[in-house]
Amino acid sequence: MNASYRSAQVFLFDLAAPAVAWVGAFLLRFNFGWPVPYEAHLLTGMLVLVPAHALICRWAGLYRGLWIFASLPDLKRVLRAVAASSLVLLAFVAIYRGGTATPRSTLVLYPMLLVGWMAGGRVAYRMLKEHRLYGGLNAEGKPVVIVGAGRGGAMLVRELERVPDWRVVGLVDDDPGKWGREVLGKPVFGAIDTLPQALADEKARHVILAIPSASSAVRRRATDLAVKAGAHVFTVPGVEDLLSGRVAVSSIRRVEIDDLLGRESVEIDTANVSGMLAGRTVLVTGAGGSIGVELCRQLARFGPARLILLEQSEFALYTLEQWFSVNRPDVHIAALAGDVKDTARLDEIFAVHRPQVVFHAAAYKHVPLMEVGNAWQAVRNNVLGTLRVAECARRHGCERFVLISTDKAVNPTNVMGATKRLAEIACQALQGQGGPTQFGMVRFGNVLGSTGSVIPKFQSQIARGGPVTVTHPEITRYFMSIPEAAQLVLQAAAMGEGGEIFVLDMGEPVRIVDLARNMIRLSGFTEDDIRIEFTGLRPGEKLYEELLADAEQTRETPHPKLRIARSRPAPDDILAELRDWLGQAGPVSDDEVRAALGRWVPEYTPYEARPALRVVGGTAVGTERAATGG
Repeated sequence: MNASYRSAQVFLFDLAAPAVAWVGAFLLRFNFGWPVPYEAHLLTGMLVLVPAHALICRWAGLYRGLWIFASLPDLKRVLRAVAASSLVLLAFVAIYRGGTATPRSTLVLYPMLLVGWMAGGRVAYRMLKEHRLYGGLNAEGKPVVIVGAGRGGAMLVRELERVPDWRVVGLVDDDPGKWGREVLGKPVFGAIDTLPQALADEKARHVILAIPSASSAVRRRATDLAVKAGAHVFTVPGVEDLLSGRVAVSSIRRVEIDDLLGRESVEIDTANVSGMLAGRTVLVTGAGGSIGVELCRQLARFGPARLILLEQSEFALYTLEQWFSVNRPDVHIAALAGDVKDTARLDEIFAVHRPQVVFHAAAYKHVPLMEVGNAWQAVRNNVLGTLRVAECARRHGCERFVLISTDKAVNPTNVMGATKRLAEIACQALQGQGGPTQFGMVRFGNVLGSTGSVIPKFQSQIARGGPVTVTHPEITRYFMSIPEAAQLVLQAAAMGEGGEIFVLDMGEPVRIVDLARNMIRLSGFTEDDIRIEFTGLRPGEKLYEELLADAEQTRETPHPKLRIARSRPAPDDILAELRDWLGQAGPVSDDEVRAALGRWVPEYTPYEARPALRVVGGTAVGTERAATGG
C-alpha cells in the first residue's frame, strides 16, 4: 500500500466523521428512531458540514502525524478541528430557516460524536498495529527485570514493548507503595533486594537499571545482586532523557565500572565561576591531557573571550581543536603547540594573547615510568615547567594561576609525587613574593578513565582473557570522575585568594582488588574464568594514598567538597636555589635527583625495592613490607 493510497483512506475517514456525527446526533436525540420530519434538515446540514470539515482538517494539520504514532499532539489537532466544525454548526443553525428548528441537544451531541469518531479511530488503529507489530515479537524476546518503577521505568517498559529483543517480565523498586502493583501491565515484585528471587522465578538473566536519580550506593547494590545471581546488567544513562520521556532502546548499554564508582553530582557556584572567567582570556597548559581536555570543555560553558590551548603533543592538540570546531564553534580558541619549559615560546604566547587566567595541567604523572631512568625529566617537566609558566604569568600580569596537583604530593614515596610537591612549594614561594598574580593549587586523586589509569588497563586484560594484575591485595586508591575533578578545579580557582592548596573530597578509597573483581563480573565472567594475579608494588608506588600530609591541617570552605590545606611555608631563598639546581645542563642520575628532592621536600621518602608477591591459592604471600608512606 503506497503512501498516497493511505493518505486518501485517512482523508475519507475524516470526511465521513461529520456525516456520522450529524446523523448520529439526531438518532440519539430521537432514541434511534429515524427523524422523518428532519430529513431535509439532515441533508442540508451534511452538505454544509462535510465540505467545511474537509477544509478544517487541512487547516488543523491532521495529516502531519502517522496514525501508528498517534499521541497527545494529534489529539490537540483533533480537538482544534472539532472546535472549528462546531462553530460551523452554530453558524448553520443560526442561519438555516428551513422547516423545523434544529434540536438543541444536537449542538452537544455533534462535537462529542465527532471527537469519538476521529480520536477513537486513531487510537484504535494504533493499538491494532502495535499488537500486530510487537505483540508476537515481544513474547519471543529475552526476559528482563527492570530496576526502578518510577517514570523512567515506565518509559522504558513502553519502549521495550516495541522491540523483539526484550520481554519485560516485571520490575523491582524500594518504594513499598509500588509493591504488588503494575506498571503498564507489568508487576512490581518488591524491593530491590528481591531481585535475585525475581530473576530465578522468571528465568531471567538480564537486568536494566532505570534509576538515574538514585545514589551510587543503590546502583552498586542492585548491580551486585544481579551479578551474583548470574545476570547481565544494563543501564539507561541520563536523568534528563528518562524524565523527559526521551528514553530510547538504543541508549541502553552495559553497566560500566564508572557507573558503580560514580559519585554524586557536583554543584558549583556558577555565578562565582562565571565572574572569574566570562570575557577573559584563559590559558590551559597540557590542554590535550585527560584533565586538560575536560577543563577546556568546562571552561567553554562560562563564556571566555578566548581559550588558549597549549599542548606539546601535536595529535592531542589537533584532536581537541577538532572537537571545538564541531561541538563549540562559538568559542574563540587558539591551538598552540609548545613546551612549558620553553621560556621564549611562553613569553611569545603571553605577549600576544595576554591570558588573564592560567590553568597549569601539563605534567608527567605516571609513577613507575618517572621512577626509573626518567627522574630528571620528571623534575624538568613538573618543577621547571611549572616554575617557568608561573613566572611568566606573574611577569605578564596574569590575575590567577592554578596548579593541578595530586594526592601523590602528600608524604611522597616516588619521584613524581615529590616533583609535584616541589611545584606546589615553588608556587607558594611566588605567592609570598607578592605581585599581581594569585597562585593556587588543587590536589585530587585518580580520575576514572584517564590516560594510563587502572580501569583501561583492566579492561584490556579482561578482553585478552586475563589474568588481571593487581600489585597488592590491600592497595587502595581514591577515584573521581574527570568532569567532577574539572568542575571542582574551577570552583577552587574562583574562591582562591592566593597561596591555598585546595584538597578535593575524594570520598572513600576503593580497594583495587575489589575493583578488579567487579570489572570481571560486569564483563560476564567469574574469577574461575579470569584469575587475579598479584605482582607486587611497582617502583615508587604506595599502598595507601593520602590527601593531607601529617603536618598539614585543613579548614573548611563554603563548598562541601573543597577544603584548604595549610602546609609549612616555603623557605625565603628556595626560588633562587631551585633556579640554580634546575639550570644545570645534566644529565642528572636518578639517585642524584632523589637526594636533591629529599632536601627540598623533607617528607619525601624514596621508594625501596620490594620483592614481588607470589599468588598461592588466590592469596598474595611474600616478604614484602606493606608501607603506607614509604
